[in-house]
Amino acid sequence: MITARTIQEARAAIRDARPATVGLVPTMGFVHEGHLSLIRVARQRGADFVVVSVFVNPRQFGPTEDFARYPRDEQRDRVLLEREGTDLLFLPSAEEVYAAGSATVVSVGGIAEPLEGVRRPGHFAGVATVVLKLFNIVQPDLAVFGRKDAQQCAVIDRMVRDLDVPVRLVFGETVREHDGLALSSRNSYLSAKERALAPTLHKALRAGEEAITHGVEQVEAVEKLMHRMAAGVDIDYLVVVDPATFLPPADFHRDLLLAGAVRFGKTRLIDNVLVPKAAISHAHV
Repeated sequence: MITARTIQEARAAIRDARPATVGLVPTMGFVHEGHLSLIRVARQRGADFVVVSVFVNPRQFGPTEDFARYPRDEQRDRVLLEREGTDLLFLPSAEEVYAAGSATVVSVGGIAEPLEGVRRPGHFAGVATVVLKLFNIVQPDLAVFGRKDAQQCAVIDRMVRDLDVPVRLVFGETVREHDGLALSSRNSYLSAKERALAPTLHKALRAGEEAITHGVEQVEAVEKLMHRMAAGVDIDYLVVVDPATFLPPADFHRDLLLAGAVRFGKTRLIDNVLVPKAAISHAHV
């Protein structure tokens, strides 16, 4: 595995390897099985040279968020990524990514505005900016992101289409613990008591999914049920949205996304469940 810390080194390594198909897996590090599964997805989709970037992007954290304490372990990441067969590890500093005087921001409208957009102002601009920079640095043929961050996936997809970025986006399925908790680097913050409660988020989303697939067609009824299932947890939101807009759906004759964000102490976790149109029962209509 090659390690590059500068843009120049990363570009040179890719150029020297002369790969037929470059795959990129952007991460913020503290690698877990979810990240490793995305590397496998890149290989399955035809990447013969996989680049993994590890960069805790300061621009996607708000002033009161957890940038300083976000978990970092370069040595552990290196071992896991090498074992998984990563070809190039790109480990830039903030100064390398954002040169002095850097003043350009990528701002995606529409889909970036609801939910996380409202609660984390500037977050998606930070994500879109760094992802576009990574696309320009690595020039991948395909890039893989995890579906756990559903709105982030939608924002990046919108940016790629709007700006004609020549990259094929692939979205990997969410990897979960045995009790349903979505894998996340932030899970490491949880105390034993919080960890025991954390699967409540996924259980609430699953309850909403079950209601929809059994014929419930009112947004309010599904959201009420999910809130009831997560009683006792600090809920940021538990909602039914149209995955094309991240706004409430016009009707239930379409794919639906159940999305949630909850807090355990200072730790904020997100998750989602997609209910495809084909799984929604209209037999009672």
